[in-house]
Amino acid sequence: MASSDCWYSSPTQVFWTCDALIRGRIISTKSEIRAVKGWRLAAIVHRLKDDYGWPILTDYRGPENVAHYRLESGTDISRLRFPPSAKSLADGLKGGAA
Repeated sequence: MASSDCWYSSPTQVFWTCDALIRGRIISTKSEIRAVKGWRLAAIVHRLKDDYGWPILTDYRGPENVAHYRLESGTDISRLRFPPSAKSLADGLKGGAA
């Protein structure tokens, strides 16, 4: 895998982020740290929004304004473009729809 496919984070972090969002989860850096020991959630979300057009909403919570991310309600998941490290998620969506 080319280093540019990793976005400066492991494919596991990108895959986890995409999977969590398409499952309807609300995620934060704390949940990412617990799940995949990652620290790049904001960068991954930024890339998904800007490069892949994901309609991700950000809510800031608590006195420290911690970012929590979720997909916009009503998002057609079958129309999302996936990064290389999460392509298998897109393939699973197509396979499940057949």
